[in-house]
Amino acid sequence: ETMIRYIAGLYAVEKAVRGHSPDARLAARRQLSAPIVAAMKPWLEKQLSQLSSGSKLAEHICYTLGAWGGLIHFLDDGRLELDTNSIENLIRPVALTRKNSLFAGHEIGTEHWALLASLVATCKLNGVEPGA
Repeated sequence: ETMIRYIAGLYAVEKAVRGHSPDARLAARRQLSAPIVAAMKPWLEKQLSQLSSGSKLAEHICYTLGAWGGLIHFLDDGRLELDTNSIENLIRPVALTRKNSLFAGHEIGTEHWALLASLVATCKLNGVEPGA
């Protein structure tokens, strides 16, 4: 429950600064997000000390602590996002198309499928309705 509150706090800050300049985002993060992040690491370390070293939760906490420098980089650069959700949403259709193209029936069909998928994705990235 504690970690959920920490994460919710970080996302509340991000919601409040969405659409603002990188400098404004950075200032808000330093004022509001940095104290949350500062509390998260000792909390994780305390939880880790109370867990069996072989548990899955301990494994995940170790991974998080090992990647800590990268996880908090958003506190130093207002241009960065807190997470990679926007990128993951962009590449998800590519992964689905790759999986679905296995059933294209022929190599040429797969090439055509890939070409069309690329064209549609490019249209979407540039704000053009692919079906227009």
